[in-house]
Amino acid sequence: MAKPVLSAPCFHNEEAAVAFIEEWLWPDGPVCPHCGNVDAARIGRIKGRVGLRKCYACRKTFTVRIGSIFEDSHFPLHLWLQAIHLICQSKKGVSTRQIQRVFNCSMKTAWFLMHRIRACIGNSDPTPLGGTEKVVEGDETFVGGKARNRAYREPAPKQAVVSLVERGGKVRSRHVPTVTADRIRPILEAGVDKASHLRTDESNVYLTVGKRFASHETVNHSAKEYVRDDVHTNTVEGFFSILKRGVYGIYQHVSEAHLHRYLAEFDFRYSNREKLGVDDVQRAALTLQGAKGRRLTYEATRSAR
Repeated sequence: MAKPVLSAPCFHNEEAAVAFIEEWLWPDGPVCPHCGNVDAARIGRIKGRVGLRKCYACRKTFTVRIGSIFEDSHFPLHLWLQAIHLICQSKKGVSTRQIQRVFNCSMKTAWFLMHRIRACIGNSDPTPLGGTEKVVEGDETFVGGKARNRAYREPAPKQAVVSLVERGGKVRSRHVPTVTADRIRPILEAGVDKASHLRTDESNVYLTVGKRFASHETVNHSAKEYVRDDVHTNTVEGFFSILKRGVYGIYQHVSEAHLHRYLAEFDFRYSNREKLGVDDVQRAALTLQGAKGRRLTYEATRSAR
C-alpha cells in the first residue's frame, strides 16, 4: 500500500479520506457491522452520500465509521487524518488549544478528538520487554502539581509514574497511587521477561523483585553515582525528560483521571520512533489500525477513572 504524505488527497478530500480509511480498516473488503456480512455482492453503495453502504442481508445502512473511534463524530474524516498525523509526528504532543486553533472547532470537540486518538494508541501488546542478554531499566518519577512541591507530600500533589524501558527498544509506563514494593512487583513481573538484566536505582522497592531476573544491578544516585560500566538508568530518565517536557510544556496540566491516556501516547511514540525504523507516516498508520473496535463516547471519557 502506498504511504500517504501531507499533500496526499486523503488529507484534503473527504472521498479520498473515506477510501483510505476503508482500505486500512477493511483490508478484505467491507464488513457489515450489524450482521457481519462480508459478501461484497450483497453490499451496495448509496449514491449521494460519501462512504454510505447498504447491506442486503440485513437491509441496514452503515459506513466505515461504525464501531471505530470515528463513530457518531461529525468531524470530517480528512481532518481526522490530519489530527492523527499531528499527534503522531509531534515528539512531545499537541495541545488541545492548538488543535482547536488549527481546525477552528470548539474546545469540547478538540478535547474529545484527542482522547479518541489516544484510545487508538493504547498499548495492547502483552509481550514482556527484554529477554535473554537484553537490559531493561526501571524507574519512577512524579508528574503534575508544582515543581516546588515535594513528591512524597500527603496528599500527594504529584502523580507517580513507573516506567520500564528496554535499551534500544520499547517502553511501558503505568500510573500508580503510591510507589511501594507491592505496587511495583506485579508491574515488573508482568512487563519484563525473567531472562532480562534489570537495572534500577538504589530504591528498596526493587530489591526483592529484582532477584527474579537474570541479574539486578543498581546505581546509588544519593551518592552521586550515575554510571558504573553498563549499570545506569539513563535510558529511562531520557524517556522521563520527554514525558515531562510534554506534560509541563505542551499540556501544562494532566488530571489523574486521564493520566493513563497521556502515558499511552508518550509510550507509543517512543516505542515507534525513527531509531526503531518507524517514521511519522508509519506511526500514523499504526494509529489508524487501532481505530477499529475502539469506539469511545464523550460520557465515558469524562467519567474515566
